[in-house]
Amino acid sequence: MTTVLAPGRRFVASDGATLHVSLRGPADSAVTLVLVHGWTQDHRTWDFVLPHLDPGLRVLRYDLRGHGGSTAARPGGATIARLADDLAELIAARVPDGPLVLAGHSMGGMTLMVLAERHPSLVKERLAGAAFVATSSGDMDQLTLGFPGVVGRGVTRFEPRLARLLARLRSDTLRLRPGLVRSVARRLVFGDRPGREQVDSVVEQLLAAHPASAGMFLDAIAAHRGVGGLGALCDVPSVVLAGEKDRLCPLPHAKVIADELPHAEFVRFPGAGHMLPQERPHEVARRLSVLTRAAQKP
Repeated sequence: MTTVLAPGRRFVASDGATLHVSLRGPADSAVTLVLVHGWTQDHRTWDFVLPHLDPGLRVLRYDLRGHGGSTAARPGGATIARLADDLAELIAARVPDGPLVLAGHSMGGMTLMVLAERHPSLVKERLAGAAFVATSSGDMDQLTLGFPGVVGRGVTRFEPRLARLLARLRSDTLRLRPGLVRSVARRLVFGDRPGREQVDSVVEQLLAAHPASAGMFLDAIAAHRGVGGLGALCDVPSVVLAGEKDRLCPLPHAKVIADELPHAEFVRFPGAGHMLPQERPHEVARRLSVLTRAAQKP
């Protein structure tokens, strides 16, 4: 079995955006696993998951536009629909044949929903499995971060203001103190007792994201409605993974997705927050492996 890397770590989308790509594993793998990260993160989201996957599995990761090593999102190009089209184009160019298992974390899961709606032939002809990791199909404009009453309502009103503030920034990265970001991330996106290495990974990715792109995508997340795409995935073997202490995509949001996918496995992780690929990498990998093994059966 010969391991063949992608012919370059850059991919140019149809509108000119350049995406950073990582493709590992044998070219003749029976199935390809595509991993899609979330808002203000990048392909490194899955670093803790990869060691628990079969080394003979072909795995495609990439940075969404405006994140990591990819170019900034242009005005009008920071939408979930554009991310879905990027994914379809990337698959056509880098993994043109064979069954696929797609896994999306947070905004990455939203991207999968819209992909199913905008590219139904891809789902019908090639999709053998889907994993929705700490994500939501809608109502993100009502986010309270778990705070009750007037504080929660204040969070809901503040989010669009934050989006506008970020969208106006002209710097290439967020110029924030890593220590401050680490403290906020530990409390906001993690559950019980996160490891220092896991928190540092999230912080490093956030500080590498393009601020204006992050602001525009925050608006896109608030407007996201993915139930239609879930309808197109009803017959696809799926798993929905949710942290019981997730403040960003709370457990009821995951339950909505599971209810729309009657054949999906719904897995809840007590004590875990939003960053399941960092907090529960072995368990996430195990569920992905179930899907990839099933996709290889005749």
